Formats: sequence, C-alpha cells, structure tokens
Amino acid sequence: MIIKGSYDLGDTAIMKKIHPCGSYEWEIIRLGADIKIKCKGCNRIVMLQRSKFEKDLKRIVKKNNEI
Repeated sequence: MIIKGSYDLGDTAIMKKIHPCGSYEWEIIRLGADIKIKCKGCNRIVMLQRSKFEKDLKRIVKKNNEI
C-alpha cells in the first residue's frame, strides 16, 4: 500500500496502465505541482498532474535511497 506522497526523485513506480512500449515501470525525474516520469522501457518522458499521478500509481517498487 502506498501512502500518498511517499515517493522521491529517482524512485521506480509501477503504474496501473501499461505504456504502449510494453513497460509498467517509470522513474520519477521531477517533483512539484506536476510530476515528470520517464518510461524504463523506451525512455519517453511524460508530465502528469500530481493528482493524476497518485490516482494512476499502483506502487513504488524501488526506492532511490535503498542500499
């Protein structure tokens, strides 16, 4: 279960819908009122409103600060 707002730059997120390239994994590359994410499959960059991102987010699979 994800607590809303418990993500940071560099985290890997799994989204509900699959990207046309076939990947579910996205890297968070910008945080603010909007969130910019990069597809791990094809490196496409998408900017979403924070509310849309949180609605479509399934879970965070890799935290950036994990060792």
